[in-house]
Amino acid sequence: MTKVIVVGCGIIGAAIAYELSLMSHLDVTVIEQNKPASDSTGAALGVLMGIISGKTKSRAWRLREKSLKRYETLLPELESQTGTTIPVNRQGILKLVFAEDKLEKWQKLQQTRQEQGWQLAIWHREYLFQKCPQIENDNIIAGIYSPQDRQINPKILTEALVKAATQNGVNFQLGVRVTDYKNQLLVTNQGLLELDYLIIAAGLGSTPLTTSLQQTLDLRPVLGQAMKIKLEKTLGLKDFQPVITGKDIHIVPLGNQEYWLGATVEFPDEAGEVIAETELLETLKQNAIAFCPALANGKVIETWYGKRPRPQGQAAPVIEKLAGYDNIILATGHYRNGVLLAPATALEVRDLIS
Repeated sequence: MTKVIVVGCGIIGAAIAYELSLMSHLDVTVIEQNKPASDSTGAALGVLMGIISGKTKSRAWRLREKSLKRYETLLPELESQTGTTIPVNRQGILKLVFAEDKLEKWQKLQQTRQEQGWQLAIWHREYLFQKCPQIENDNIIAGIYSPQDRQINPKILTEALVKAATQNGVNFQLGVRVTDYKNQLLVTNQGLLELDYLIIAAGLGSTPLTTSLQQTLDLRPVLGQAMKIKLEKTLGLKDFQPVITGKDIHIVPLGNQEYWLGATVEFPDEAGEVIAETELLETLKQNAIAFCPALANGKVIETWYGKRPRPQGQAAPVIEKLAGYDNIILATGHYRNGVLLAPATALEVRDLIS
């Protein structure tokens, strides 16, 4: 048996653990110092902006397309094996186009997606307001509707991945902290662990671990705040509740007249620190009300934030062997696309081991 240790159990680590658990010759252990999905994953909205992303070629699109295809088989797989119902919004994503935007680029993207075998529709103003009467703004000129993009509850998905991987024989060690790596041995606060492969999927925790390996991966925290709003009645049409995004703000339907609203993008200061600023969350809400006025009547029932790992000086995400090591694989630095790219990342890691 080949011994594989995955460090980190957010959505990325859990997806890797599950995918590797399907390979009978691997003995997989996952190390996590907190609870699964307790950091960046726990604060994610789970909006899978793949087809509507604007990425059309090279690695950026390849990973998105691979993830979207794997999700269509992965979700029923997990639900069947674990008995868990994973909340998925299959009504697509609607992106609002404002007067200052260039509609021509969306027309070009629509043609590209058609050639690639994906759907993308351009709605004129009148049709947009008919389908989504909750949207009101004179500056909106069109809507881009992507029916094959999804939104998934990231925490429940991670829990399902962990449950399925556990059933397949993966050993999850929670509350364990990695301190060092020496000569094929992972040093933890609970003792030494032998390994053949080490997968680093620890988000921002990947930086200190790679530093101990003399190959520092520079990941910077970018904070995102979000809120949950409760309304007296459903926004728009009850039978059409897509994710709506405008001005980089997502309105995510949850059912029961509840909506997630997010998320801010807050960069660290010169010292590398980033602290949640409550006034930015209020600004986000007001900006959303500017194109969806009914949100003003909502009651904020929850707020939260999380720090996303953003690579400095290289593209996100980082999925590769660590320089100087044949058996250490980086699977981290997904920035704002961890949930979207988790399945593709797991498949890439599987191929690197194979």
